[in-house]
Amino acid sequence: MEHQPFEPGHFFHLYNRGNNNENLFLEQENYNYFLVLMKKYLLKVADVYSYCLLPNHFHIIIRFKEVSQQTIDSRKRKVGLHQPISNMLNAYTKAINKRYMRRGSLFQEHLKRIKITNENYLKNLIVYVNTNSSHHQFEDYTTYKYSSYKALISNQETALKRDEVIELFDDLSNFKYVLHIKNLNINILQELILE
Repeated sequence: MEHQPFEPGHFFHLYNRGNNNENLFLEQENYNYFLVLMKKYLLKVADVYSYCLLPNHFHIIIRFKEVSQQTIDSRKRKVGLHQPISNMLNAYTKAINKRYMRRGSLFQEHLKRIKITNENYLKNLIVYVNTNSSHHQFEDYTTYKYSSYKALISNQETALKRDEVIELFDDLSNFKYVLHIKNLNINILQELILE
């Protein structure tokens, strides 16, 4: 699949897996560090709508901020949407390589990305990403710690665009219901995603 250029104001599904199907996350600290890096780097250029981190892959749904909301490189006078994401993945790779005395690429090839072009597709992806741990029979999505689901249904402060996500499903009860029955057609995504 040809890389789709990142564009301000647009939604994207970012995903990747470990090189040679290696695990990206080996212990709890790894998941936590990746989330710290997401806040540090991604939030500079994008809003996060949903995510799921599984041992050997991740999914993140973002919407790039409009140009006026982003940090602009004054020397280049342009917005580098890809650079913070690259920095995030490189920082994570360096930390894992150092901690576990490994070398080389941690992630499989280039970051995968799909531009989300309509609301129905966005809703289906939100369902898919938030239920991904169940989809892979790893852990029930309602109890899984490394996805956005718990933050989306709570009242606690979050960096996620919780209100916008819930509004897509009308209200919190309907959001929970849709994820529970998975009645959106997740199968249409199978040919477009990593698994």
